[in-house]
Amino acid sequence: MRSFAIVVAFSLLLAGCIYRIDIQQGNYVTQDQVQKLKAGMTRTETRQVLGTPLLMDPFHADRWDYYFHLAKGGKAGERKVFSVHFKDDKVATFTGDVHPPAPPPVGTPPPSQPRPDAPAAPPPPPASAPAPAKAPPRGPPSSTPR
Repeated sequence: MRSFAIVVAFSLLLAGCIYRIDIQQGNYVTQDQVQKLKAGMTRTETRQVLGTPLLMDPFHADRWDYYFHLAKGGKAGERKVFSVHFKDDKVATFTGDVHPPAPPPVGTPPPSQPRPDAPAAPPPPPASAPAPAKAPPRGPPSSTPR
């Protein structure tokens, strides 16, 4: 009986240590992708920019919905919906939630930015400035040919 109680107590202790994975489902639509989307684009062009939508409702053939859901540790997390509305098979409007721009790929150097402690570079001379005039030669003119 004592060993049964130890087994039960040990089982209860381990039950709190179960790892639950993060589950990402749907389309991850970023701000970069939405900036490429323009009114008047065809369905094919829209699919190239945003990817295939998660839901193409047969009752709303002129609307594509891009859903995104992220469950962290088994708990409901963030949900985002981005919708594209078509008229005459061209993009009419689009609305919804988007993610921030994607980070650069691993191994890509970050964009160069000036250091805050670096001295500022002098501005280039204005393009419309006249050329400086030549100074007259000094001294008596020479009589010897050059």
